[in-house]
Amino acid sequence: MPSSIPLTLTYDDVLLVPKRTPLASRSEADIRSRFTKHIWLNTPFVSANMATVTEHKTAIALAREGGLGTIHQFGTIAEQVQEVRRVKRSTSYVVEDPVTIHVWATLKEARDLMEQKEVTSLIVMSGEDLVGLLTHRDYTFETDGNRLIRELMTPRERLITADYGITQDAAKDIFRTYKVEKLPLLEQGKLRGLITTKDIKRMEHWPLASRDAKGRLMVAGAVGVKDSLERTEALIRAGVDVIVMDIAHAHSDLMIKQLREVKSSFSIDVMVGNIATAAAAHDLVEAGADGLKVGIGPSPVCTTRIMSGAGYPQLSAVMNVVSVAKEHDVPVTADGGMKYPGDVVKAIAAGASSIFSGSFFAGTDEAPGIIIMKDGKRYKRYAGSASYESGHARKERDEGRQLKENIDVFVEGVSVLVDYKGSVSDVVRGLKKGLQSGISYCGGRNIEEMQTNAEFIQITSSGWVESGSRGMKVME
Repeated sequence: MPSSIPLTLTYDDVLLVPKRTPLASRSEADIRSRFTKHIWLNTPFVSANMATVTEHKTAIALAREGGLGTIHQFGTIAEQVQEVRRVKRSTSYVVEDPVTIHVWATLKEARDLMEQKEVTSLIVMSGEDLVGLLTHRDYTFETDGNRLIRELMTPRERLITADYGITQDAAKDIFRTYKVEKLPLLEQGKLRGLITTKDIKRMEHWPLASRDAKGRLMVAGAVGVKDSLERTEALIRAGVDVIVMDIAHAHSDLMIKQLREVKSSFSIDVMVGNIATAAAAHDLVEAGADGLKVGIGPSPVCTTRIMSGAGYPQLSAVMNVVSVAKEHDVPVTADGGMKYPGDVVKAIAAGASSIFSGSFFAGTDEAPGIIIMKDGKRYKRYAGSASYESGHARKERDEGRQLKENIDVFVEGVSVLVDYKGSVSDVVRGLKKGLQSGISYCGGRNIEEMQTNAEFIQITSSGWVESGSRGMKVME
């Protein structure tokens, strides 16, 4: 045990010293940054892998805004894979695996398939040959579900098709000329993909969206250590862009072993967490981590510090990990402890290249769960991954039955109600403006310059009170 106890700080303990800015407007600040070694984000905000925060709706909304959603691992592998596929199918330049149906299927079978796959049209096949296209114009007013789709579809000889590999501009010319909405892509006469007008419009509507090389929205998938290889393999097959290896205490022999196995088995970036020290950063970077996730107990729904007596104030933890990660060019994401946009600024100014949050995105329209009315206000439920409620739900899911009795589980989290926040895009806009403002106040043009110029000062409790708003609010 050391003879002296070091002072460690969190976000409320400090402010950034304002510097001369080169920007005419804070909106000029560039916030593009890395999540892992090879994953760049136009908006460095990532949603946490929590059951009440991130499923496909949150991931889609964040990716469209330039961020990233992390699909949680608290279901079966098949359920997580389905969520990843929903993100990947939501927007892309080329749908490389369009939903198909056999030519002898009935309209009822086609409608059931479209409902299951969440699409409105089907490619009609006979064996490996394209024979037609069934769109909403073909079946909207048809009442006989027993009719064969071959009687309703647009047949092959009337279809407009294009060669696989066509450019987006050339595809738009075809849509403009022939007034069609779907464009099947062929290679040597065989179906290879599909382009739709809806997807092109989506790509143009969200120019800053996080996209992979095929134009699909990017998405992260979380894994633990128990089934990391099996789950990672399934997620990669589904198209996931980055793996988040996530356990409460990642500076462990088991995590290091599993990380090495994942990195030796698959060619994909892996973000690893959670940690809080330079020693942990060194060991995980040595084991192959492509990114480090920082945070031991800072979340409002995490009680690790209360229950175990262990943890590390978040600002100092970020600085600890960055001191090692920077030497190896490994990005750091700050996970938890942020209540305001200014906390995001402080985390990134301290060296993090992105933030990872559940509380910012819990309570949004896209977060799982229903809106709850209480005392005239709207809320949504936000549960810590180590809360009793989350553990009970996982136990019920594993056993396939409702459990009325209490289960024996060690609890390091709570379940709370959080204010309803509106859409993810509204939250992102607020965080983005705060980060751009912080870059300007630090005298930078971008995140790198902000980090170079950042100067922290420690403040008193009176200084923190002075920083907040005072007086009676005019409106909520």
